[in-house]
Amino acid sequence: MKYSNVKSLSNNQFKRLVGIQPSTFQEMLTVLTAVPKKSTRGRPPALSIEDQLLMTLSYWREYRTLFHVAMTYGIHESSVCRIIQNIENVLIKSELFHLPKKLPRGEGIDWEVVVVDATEMTIERPKKTKKVL
Repeated sequence: MKYSNVKSLSNNQFKRLVGIQPSTFQEMLTVLTAVPKKSTRGRPPALSIEDQLLMTLSYWREYRTLFHVAMTYGIHESSVCRIIQNIENVLIKSELFHLPKKLPRGEGIDWEVVVVDATEMTIERPKKTKKVL
């Protein structure tokens, strides 16, 4: 799914697909384009900044695995993870959008935490080669 195909949708269809209004998408896009590039070395990105934002929003909206998102956009799973983390961090730092990534702290907030240890444990079983007496 490319942004060039999605931008021609009506406002209602765009919101149904992506989860936000086109105006909010444009605001996010201006925040992302205002960030200076880290480096100009290496291979150019496979996705434009619009497609990267669209991919991040579809990941948040649909809760698909990174593998499925990677197959949809034709890039590697690790690239999807890196792009989503980068987009999230830039949008959180801008403080223009409500993207809670950290738990709120302060007085009057009581957290009850239940920790469940669900790690797998190996069970020692007798070997089949041993003779049982």
